[in-house]
Amino acid sequence: MKKIIYQLLRVSGLFLISTFVLNSCNEDPVKWDPRSTELVITQYVDANSEFSEFSQLLKSTGLNSLMSVRGPYTLFLPTNAAMTEFYASRGVSSQAALSDEYKRQLVLNHVIPMKIETGDIGLGAIRNQNALGDFLVTEFDAADIILNKKSKIIRRNVQTANGVIHHVNKVVEPFEKSVFQVVKETPGFSLFAQGLERTGLKDTLSIIEFPFGTRKARTRYTILAVADTTFNRFGITNIDQLIAYFTNDPTTIRSLKNDFYRYMEYHCLAGTHYLNTFENRLYPTLSYDNNILVTVDDDYKLNFIPSTRQYTGFIIHHSNYPAKNGTIHAVNDLLPVFQPRATALVWETTDHFDMKQGDYFGKFYMRWFDGQNTFKNVKWEGDYLLYYWKNRNTGKLMNDDCLSMSGWWWVEVKTPKIMKGKYRITSNLWGGQIDYAVYVDGVNTALVKRADPAETTSWGEFEWTETTQHTIKVVAISPGLLFWDTIIFTPIN
Repeated sequence: MKKIIYQLLRVSGLFLISTFVLNSCNEDPVKWDPRSTELVITQYVDANSEFSEFSQLLKSTGLNSLMSVRGPYTLFLPTNAAMTEFYASRGVSSQAALSDEYKRQLVLNHVIPMKIETGDIGLGAIRNQNALGDFLVTEFDAADIILNKKSKIIRRNVQTANGVIHHVNKVVEPFEKSVFQVVKETPGFSLFAQGLERTGLKDTLSIIEFPFGTRKARTRYTILAVADTTFNRFGITNIDQLIAYFTNDPTTIRSLKNDFYRYMEYHCLAGTHYLNTFENRLYPTLSYDNNILVTVDDDYKLNFIPSTRQYTGFIIHHSNYPAKNGTIHAVNDLLPVFQPRATALVWETTDHFDMKQGDYFGKFYMRWFDGQNTFKNVKWEGDYLLYYWKNRNTGKLMNDDCLSMSGWWWVEVKTPKIMKGKYRITSNLWGGQIDYAVYVDGVNTALVKRADPAETTSWGEFEWTETTQHTIKVVAISPGLLFWDTIIFTPIN
């Protein structure tokens, strides 16, 4: 019925326009422009001849129906000129020469299953993944917004009935290359790329996904790349000189104990972090054997030393290079291996790789009943463990989620590696007037707490002589509800 009405309106609109033109020769022709807010995204694309190529792409992939439902969605919509230029770049004359699978990926790469207006876009990346599970990189050229280093938004915030559309002047091509491939193919980083090859780190950084249970899990990395010109400042002009600069033992450079391996690995962070997602905290390296301290104030600072005001910075216009399994930033110095000062760590009890692989994560509740085999670093006994998620009115819950249990229970989590030092441990934990005991690394702290609603519950002071993981266990000694959000490690000088 909507389509019939739409066609009638279009025909009647064209008739009125032609009548007006015939009787008003001194006036400019009136171009019919449907009110976008009354149309779903598919209808808007169909109604504008400027986007007929992308309209055909939606239909040939069957994804036009996806963009016709409630949403909300964000569509980055390439013009016909952008599509023609894209065909030429791939050596084809039309989309008919593209495989069905690639055409589907091409469409999904332009779609984010969330409404994102340009006011929500910052320097780094759009915080929500697109329909392929990738992040679209964003930067600015004066007032213009650029996606993935190439595509400029040329019309912003076209409101539709099921989302928002941004016109772009170039196709946003799907990522296909790993972070290692991008580093290797980016001019000016040949020595750093050779270092990744010699140490064998390239093998890890080239993995984009791997089998995980019944599905594929995605890898996420951040590379802090050093340019050839930076190495040249230190008299380093070839890979052998680079290796010799950091180690006297070039025969063991594939060992974590080798200083050159540790140097290269120190530039590879676990997880994908864009400039607008960095926070004032420690970020673990690939092996989780060390950390890099990030400070964000008037600049993005790596391993900032307050007493000397020294730090390693980013080369902004050579940062946020997109890859299928992460991003690459260029840094402006060697960034030597350094054990940063102990700093506060706020760690979420839901921050586990295997837990994050589920479709439920950040979306809805989930229950599990096998407390010994479901997750690597979360163990429990009780009726079930609940992934608690609520996207509104969560009060102090970080990222709107936490672990929850009820009745008689105990639950234990293994933390990431905590840097050696003395810490005060607190926790954001709420419950239904239960009493509970706390164990740290298997030792009863002799602490019995009442889980009254509170933002922060103190669990005492602890001193560790090595950087390693720790286990923290909460045991109910009276039945009731548990909502366990975060554990906070605050250094004691």
